[in-house]
Amino acid sequence: MLQLLAIAGGGALGAVFRFGISNSVYRLLGRDFPYGTLAVNVIGSLLMGVLFILLVERMDVSAEWRAGILVGLLGAFTTFSAFSFETLALLDAGAPLKAVLNIIASIVLCLAATWFGMILGRQI
Repeated sequence: MLQLLAIAGGGALGAVFRFGISNSVYRLLGRDFPYGTLAVNVIGSLLMGVLFILLVERMDVSAEWRAGILVGLLGAFTTFSAFSFETLALLDAGAPLKAVLNIIASIVLCLAATWFGMILGRQI
């Protein structure tokens, strides 16, 4: 139960941070390219790499705190950080074909799902 509360709290913060940062980037650079989303995805990926190492490998942090930060905060801030980490983990594990498949499948399936969802949304 504590892990779920930590994830919920982290998720609330992550969503607010994503909104604030992406909107700030859009105000600076405009909306002709998804700069805000790209910024939070890159920032989130960097934070996932750093915080995973610190919280899981180097520090004695409770499961609740790890879940709240890595799953909740970064999960709501961006899901791209998890994609990046998992792809690099496959490479580190000596599975380059699986890493490439993950990259291709993630891009193709996520774009296709978004396209399909847009079609469905227009039908409603």
